[in-house]
Amino acid sequence: MALLDKSDEEIIKIAEPIWANLVKSSNIKDYGGFTRDLSSQMMYGANEVELGKQWASNKLISSLAEGCKAIGCLRRGLYITILYKQTSTEVPGDFLGRLVLGDEGDEVKVFGATIF
Repeated sequence: MALLDKSDEEIIKIAEPIWANLVKSSNIKDYGGFTRDLSSQMMYGANEVELGKQWASNKLISSLAEGCKAIGCLRRGLYITILYKQTSTEVPGDFLGRLVLGDEGDEVKVFGATIF
């Protein structure tokens, strides 16, 4: 897809539904939905047992507010990081969401996703 050739605005448009799906799937603890856009590399560390442990022990990642907006893109090597100002419906404060996208074959896939 030549993700690196796209403008920040184009990348954010691609990233928005991916981030929205990760947030929604994490909130309802839906492993299949959560892993839908993950790269094959990410799938190695995102097994169902490990994700289940994270969902059980971290209130934040199952109470993410939907509809947050991207605050910018960072380009590094073969990947683009999209940063989000993320909030929670249960945990007070602002959090930084980080989505790392890259090309895998002809598709854009998730190579990293974290909340700080």
